[in-house]
Amino acid sequence: MTITNENCVVGIEYEVKEAGTTEVVDSNKGSDPLEFIVGKGHVIPGLENALVGMNEGESGDILVKAADAYGEVHDEAKQTLPIEQFEGVELKEGMSLYGQGENGETVQVTVVSFNDKEVNVDFNHPLAGKDLMFSVTVLSAKEATEEEVATGQVGGIQGGSCGSHGEDGGCGCSH
Repeated sequence: MTITNENCVVGIEYEVKEAGTTEVVDSNKGSDPLEFIVGKGHVIPGLENALVGMNEGESGDILVKAADAYGEVHDEAKQTLPIEQFEGVELKEGMSLYGQGENGETVQVTVVSFNDKEVNVDFNHPLAGKDLMFSVTVLSAKEATEEEVATGQVGGIQGGSCGSHGEDGGCGCSH
């Protein structure tokens, strides 16, 4: 099946590097495929847009500019916080920490520097401002089920856990 721009469940194997470098920054090679529904915002826009029109079994290299990946670096996303907010954390420069944002969402920060009074953190994504080169293989492409469209999740509410079995014991998953 050809990947369409809406309600298509896609499974990919990928490796990503910062463009112009050889260091792999993320990969799922040798692991489960990354599965998502096109049009639901589950992957960065530049990657999703480039996959539209590709077919199951097709491979390719995709350059995603920073603006269509994790955005540009925003100086206002850098803050200095009192060290008391990091009590019990063994701080290291460059480490990533996860916390809760104003609306309850998970936020990632990078520790830029610290001293005995304050900690300088950066709320920008670690790949912000960087062009990325993806090497991808489309492992699967199919129409989303009604439940997947409604929930926005591959496998519907149960996801990949196959927690809902029908009368015949099958879950309808393609695992």
